[in-house]
Amino acid sequence: MKLLFIGDVVGSPGRAVLKALLPELRERHQPDFVVVNGENSAGGLGITSKIARGWLDGGGVDAITLGNHAYRHSEVYGFLDSEPRIVRPANWPKGDPGRGHTVVESEAGRLAVVNLEGVVFLESARSPFAEADAILADLRDSADWILIDFHAEATSEKVAMGWYLDGRATACVGTHTHVPTADARVLPGGTAYITDVGMTGPRGGVIGMERKAALKRFTSMVPSKLETSTEDPWLNAVLIEAGDDGRATSIEQLLLAQPDT
Repeated sequence: MKLLFIGDVVGSPGRAVLKALLPELRERHQPDFVVVNGENSAGGLGITSKIARGWLDGGGVDAITLGNHAYRHSEVYGFLDSEPRIVRPANWPKGDPGRGHTVVESEAGRLAVVNLEGVVFLESARSPFAEADAILADLRDSADWILIDFHAEATSEKVAMGWYLDGRATACVGTHTHVPTADARVLPGGTAYITDVGMTGPRGGVIGMERKAALKRFTSMVPSKLETSTEDPWLNAVLIEAGDDGRATSIEQLLLAQPDT
């Protein structure tokens, strides 16, 4: 099985670089599944049903994960309830819109896609570690491979989750900080791991936002509205391969600039 996971898409520049590069990546690597984190795809915060539908229905994406901005746009609430291919953090309140995990299928088999959120510097209803245990028990006979997108701020919490899941999930990939880390590896138990995949968006800003306004926030007390940057869009992703036993055999980082037009 080959899985292409694409890191946090940020605003229209991120959507544009995804659209430009995904067909080529699908042709070159022939992934069985493509999963995209859409957490920041709508103006840099949240996602809309229109964006999600475009990716899922003919856009080459099999599933979408989210994060702490999942509910930024209220119009998406009904879509999260009705569309099984998009997931928000599983350790949020059970009665909230949407679901925390799903199973998608291809000719290769069944992939479970799980979204969890950290509790260090973020707000979640339950421990992601306990939630992971409950979900893995629930998925025991429902999937051939298990992908967990751990949307978290602290690197320590992410590394801990990787070790916690080693041998029990095919992959545990970190999202949220928008900066790719250099620790992609397959852990001893067969779980592909990376602390943060990075973002698919404008590298010329400050984690995707226009840098002038961001710098104003850091150097003064004067409020400044953050807008999505448009400079130097890149796609950040990982390509994961796994065997029929559900264990990962490799993980490769893909850090690609938007091609010149």
